[in-house]
Amino acid sequence: MTGVFLQVRLDSSRLPGKAVLDLGGRTVIEHAMAALKMVDAGVFALLTDEDSRKALYPLAEKSGFDVFCGDKNDVLKRYADAAVFYGVNTIIRATGDNPLVSGRMAQRILDIHKEMDADFSCFTGLPLGTGVEVDKVSALLCAAEKASDPYEREHVNPYLYRRENEFLINRVPCPKECYFPEARVTLDTEDDYRYLSGIFMELYRGVPIGIEALTAHLRENKRNRSAAVKG
Repeated sequence: MTGVFLQVRLDSSRLPGKAVLDLGGRTVIEHAMAALKMVDAGVFALLTDEDSRKALYPLAEKSGFDVFCGDKNDVLKRYADAAVFYGVNTIIRATGDNPLVSGRMAQRILDIHKEMDADFSCFTGLPLGTGVEVDKVSALLCAAEKASDPYEREHVNPYLYRRENEFLINRVPCPKECYFPEARVTLDTEDDYRYLSGIFMELYRGVPIGIEALTAHLRENKRNRSAAVKG
Protein backbone atom coordinates (compact mmCIF):
# COMPACT_ATOMS: atom_id res chain seq x y z
CA MET A 1 0.00 0.00 0.00
CA THR A 2 1.15 3.51 -0.83
CA GLY A 3 0.98 6.49 1.48
CA VAL A 4 1.03 10.08 0.26
CA PHE A 5 2.74 12.02 3.03
CA LEU A 6 2.70 15.80 2.81
CA GLN A 7 4.96 17.45 5.38
CA VAL A 8 3.96 20.87 6.66
CA ARG A 9 4.60 23.21 9.58
CA LEU A 10 3.36 26.72 10.21
CA ASP A 11 6.40 28.22 11.93
CA SER A 12 8.61 29.03 8.94
CA SER A 13 11.17 31.65 9.94
CA ARG A 14 11.12 33.40 6.55
CA LEU A 15 7.37 33.28 5.89
CA PRO A 16 5.36 32.18 8.95
CA GLY A 17 2.04 30.49 8.18
CA LYS A 18 2.88 30.17 4.49
CA ALA A 19 0.93 26.92 4.13
CA VAL A 20 -2.33 28.71 4.91
CA LEU A 21 -1.80 31.76 2.71
CA ASP A 22 -4.45 32.30 0.05
CA LEU A 23 -3.86 31.59 -3.63
CA GLY A 24 -6.87 31.97 -5.86
CA GLY A 25 -9.38 31.42 -3.06
CA ARG A 26 -7.76 28.33 -1.52
CA THR A 27 -4.84 27.93 0.83
CA VAL A 28 -1.41 26.83 -0.33
CA ILE A 29 -1.74 23.49 1.45
CA GLU A 30 -5.20 22.87 -0.05
CA HIS A 31 -3.77 23.27 -3.54
CA ALA A 32 -1.08 20.70 -2.74
CA MET A 33 -3.59 18.27 -1.26
CA ALA A 34 -5.95 18.62 -4.23
CA ALA A 35 -3.14 17.84 -6.67
CA LEU A 36 -1.86 14.85 -4.70
CA LYS A 37 -5.35 13.36 -4.43
CA MET A 38 -4.84 12.37 -8.08
CA VAL A 39 -2.41 9.66 -6.91
CA ASP A 40 -3.59 6.06 -6.52
CA ALA A 41 -2.82 5.59 -2.82
CA GLY A 42 -4.39 4.01 0.23
CA VAL A 43 -3.34 6.68 2.73
CA PHE A 44 -3.23 10.47 2.45
CA ALA A 45 -1.80 12.30 5.45
CA LEU A 46 -0.40 15.65 6.48
CA LEU A 47 2.74 15.09 8.54
CA THR A 48 3.08 17.94 10.99
CA ASP A 49 3.82 18.73 14.64
CA GLU A 50 1.50 19.26 17.56
CA ASP A 51 1.86 23.06 17.42
CA SER A 52 0.49 23.19 13.86
CA ARG A 53 -2.20 20.53 14.19
CA LYS A 54 -5.12 22.72 15.27
CA ALA A 55 -4.88 25.09 12.30
CA LEU A 56 -4.29 22.34 9.75
CA TYR A 57 -6.83 19.75 10.86
CA PRO A 58 -9.97 21.39 9.35
CA LEU A 59 -8.22 21.89 6.00
CA ALA A 60 -6.96 18.31 5.98
CA GLU A 61 -10.37 16.88 6.87
CA LYS A 62 -12.06 18.87 4.11
CA SER A 63 -9.50 17.58 1.59
CA GLY A 64 -9.65 13.92 2.64
CA PHE A 65 -6.29 13.90 4.40
CA ASP A 66 -5.48 12.50 7.81
CA VAL A 67 -3.22 14.44 10.20
CA PHE A 68 -0.21 12.72 11.76
CA CYS A 69 1.77 14.60 14.41
CA GLY A 70 5.39 13.61 14.81
CA ASP A 71 8.79 14.87 15.81
CA LYS A 72 9.05 18.61 15.15
CA ASN A 73 12.69 18.75 14.07
CA ASP A 74 13.60 15.16 13.15
CA VAL A 75 11.59 14.96 9.94
CA LEU A 76 13.09 11.62 8.94
CA LYS A 77 11.76 10.13 12.18
CA ARG A 78 8.38 11.73 11.51
CA TYR A 79 8.19 9.98 8.16
CA ALA A 80 9.39 6.64 9.51
CA ASP A 81 6.91 6.77 12.40
CA ALA A 82 4.06 7.61 10.02
CA ALA A 83 5.01 4.78 7.65
CA VAL A 84 4.91 2.28 10.51
CA PHE A 85 1.69 3.73 11.94
CA TYR A 86 -0.17 3.47 8.63
CA GLY A 87 1.39 0.17 7.58
CA VAL A 88 2.43 1.33 4.11
CA ASN A 89 5.28 -0.15 2.08
CA THR A 90 5.80 2.81 -0.28
CA ILE A 91 5.55 6.52 0.40
CA ILE A 92 5.35 9.64 -1.70
CA ARG A 93 7.07 12.53 0.04
CA ALA A 94 5.78 16.00 -0.76
CA THR A 95 6.16 19.34 1.01
CA GLY A 96 3.55 21.90 1.99
CA ASP A 97 5.32 24.86 0.40
CA ASN A 98 4.67 23.56 -3.12
CA PRO A 99 1.13 24.49 -4.21
CA LEU A 100 1.98 23.59 -7.83
CA VAL A 101 3.08 20.03 -7.15
CA SER A 102 2.00 17.81 -10.04
CA GLY A 103 -0.26 14.92 -9.11
CA ARG A 104 0.16 13.44 -12.57
CA MET A 105 3.95 13.43 -12.32
CA ALA A 106 3.65 11.99 -8.81
CA GLN A 107 1.62 9.07 -10.14
CA ARG A 108 4.01 8.59 -13.02
CA ILE A 109 7.15 8.42 -10.86
CA LEU A 110 5.32 6.13 -8.41
CA ASP A 111 4.55 3.70 -11.24
CA ILE A 112 8.17 3.78 -12.44
CA HIS A 113 9.43 3.32 -8.87
CA LYS A 114 7.34 0.19 -8.42
CA GLU A 115 8.33 -1.23 -11.80
CA MET A 116 12.01 -0.75 -10.94
CA ASP A 117 11.57 -1.99 -7.36
CA ALA A 118 13.72 1.01 -6.40
CA ASP A 119 14.55 2.26 -2.93
CA PHE A 120 14.28 5.93 -3.91
CA SER A 121 12.89 7.58 -7.04
CA CYS A 122 12.41 11.09 -8.37
CA PHE A 123 12.16 12.96 -11.65
CA THR A 124 14.96 15.29 -12.68
CA GLY A 125 14.40 18.44 -14.73
CA LEU A 126 10.98 19.49 -13.46
CA PRO A 127 10.40 23.07 -12.32
CA LEU A 128 11.45 23.26 -8.68
CA GLY A 129 8.34 22.84 -6.56
CA THR A 130 6.39 20.54 -8.87
CA GLY A 131 8.00 17.18 -8.10
CA VAL A 132 7.88 14.59 -5.33
CA GLU A 133 10.14 11.85 -3.99
CA VAL A 134 9.21 8.19 -3.62
CA ASP A 135 10.63 5.81 -1.02
CA LYS A 136 10.45 2.12 -0.34
CA VAL A 137 9.58 2.03 3.34
CA SER A 138 12.19 -0.62 4.18
CA ALA A 139 14.88 1.77 2.88
CA LEU A 140 13.32 4.70 4.74
CA LEU A 141 13.35 2.75 8.00
CA CYS A 142 16.98 1.83 7.44
CA ALA A 143 17.81 5.52 6.99
CA ALA A 144 15.86 6.42 10.13
CA GLU A 145 17.80 3.85 12.12
CA LYS A 146 21.28 4.72 10.84
CA ALA A 147 21.37 8.40 9.84
CA SER A 148 23.24 10.62 12.29
CA ASP A 149 23.95 13.71 10.18
CA PRO A 150 21.46 16.47 11.17
CA TYR A 151 21.03 17.36 7.49
CA GLU A 152 19.94 13.79 6.74
CA ARG A 153 17.49 13.85 9.65
CA GLU A 154 15.96 17.14 8.50
CA HIS A 155 15.69 16.46 4.76
CA VAL A 156 14.64 12.78 4.91
CA ASN A 157 16.22 11.27 1.81
CA PRO A 158 19.89 12.38 1.62
CA TYR A 159 20.96 9.30 3.61
CA LEU A 160 19.64 7.14 0.77
CA TYR A 161 20.85 9.01 -2.30
CA ARG A 162 24.29 9.63 -0.79
CA ARG A 163 24.73 5.83 -0.69
CA GLU A 164 24.07 4.64 -4.22
CA ASN A 165 26.26 1.59 -3.59
CA GLU A 166 23.81 0.45 -0.88
CA PHE A 167 20.43 1.49 -2.28
CA LEU A 168 18.78 1.43 -5.70
CA ILE A 169 18.48 5.12 -6.52
CA ASN A 170 16.27 5.84 -9.51
CA ARG A 171 16.59 9.37 -10.93
CA VAL A 172 14.45 9.63 -14.05
CA PRO A 173 14.61 12.45 -16.64
CA CYS A 174 11.19 14.06 -16.74
CA PRO A 175 9.09 14.23 -19.94
CA LYS A 176 10.43 16.88 -22.30
CA GLU A 177 7.20 18.87 -22.25
CA CYS A 178 7.72 19.40 -18.49
CA TYR A 179 11.48 20.00 -18.60
CA PHE A 180 12.38 23.40 -17.17
CA PRO A 181 14.85 22.92 -14.31
CA GLU A 182 15.78 26.59 -14.04
CA ALA A 183 12.20 27.49 -13.07
CA ARG A 184 11.28 27.81 -9.41
CA VAL A 185 7.68 27.75 -8.12
CA THR A 186 8.15 26.91 -4.45
CA LEU A 187 7.09 29.21 -1.60
CA ASP A 188 9.74 30.49 0.81
CA THR A 189 9.53 34.29 0.80
CA GLU A 190 7.16 37.22 0.27
CA ASP A 191 8.58 37.59 -3.24
CA ASP A 192 7.72 33.95 -3.95
CA TYR A 193 4.18 34.57 -2.73
CA ARG A 194 3.72 37.55 -5.05
CA TYR A 195 5.11 35.53 -7.96
CA LEU A 196 2.87 32.53 -7.26
CA SER A 197 -0.15 34.81 -6.82
CA GLY A 198 0.42 36.04 -10.37
CA ILE A 199 0.64 32.49 -11.72
CA PHE A 200 -2.60 31.49 -10.01
CA MET A 201 -4.33 34.62 -11.27
CA GLU A 202 -3.35 33.67 -14.82
CA LEU A 203 -3.86 29.90 -14.77
CA TYR A 204 -6.03 28.72 -11.88
CA ARG A 205 -9.60 27.78 -12.83
CA GLY A 206 -10.73 25.80 -9.79
CA VAL A 207 -8.79 22.60 -10.52
CA PRO A 208 -5.08 21.82 -10.09
CA ILE A 209 -2.94 23.58 -12.68
CA GLY A 210 -1.54 21.00 -15.09
CA ILE A 211 2.22 20.64 -15.34
CA GLU A 212 2.25 21.16 -19.12
CA ALA A 213 0.23 24.38 -18.90
CA LEU A 214 2.42 25.61 -16.06
CA THR A 215 5.66 24.83 -17.89
CA ALA A 216 4.42 26.50 -21.08
CA HIS A 217 3.47 29.59 -19.05
CA LEU A 218 6.86 29.71 -17.34
CA ARG A 219 8.71 29.34 -20.65
CA GLU A 220 6.63 32.06 -22.29
CA ASN A 221 7.25 34.43 -19.41
CA LYS A 222 10.97 33.77 -19.66
CA ARG A 223 10.89 34.57 -23.40
CA ASN A 224 8.94 37.76 -22.74
CA ARG A 225 11.39 38.87 -20.06
CA SER A 226 14.33 38.13 -22.34
CA ALA A 227 12.73 40.12 -25.17
CA ALA A 228 12.06 43.04 -22.84
CA VAL A 229 15.67 43.07 -21.67
CA LYS A 230 16.94 43.02 -25.26
CA GLY A 231 14.29 45.68 -25.97
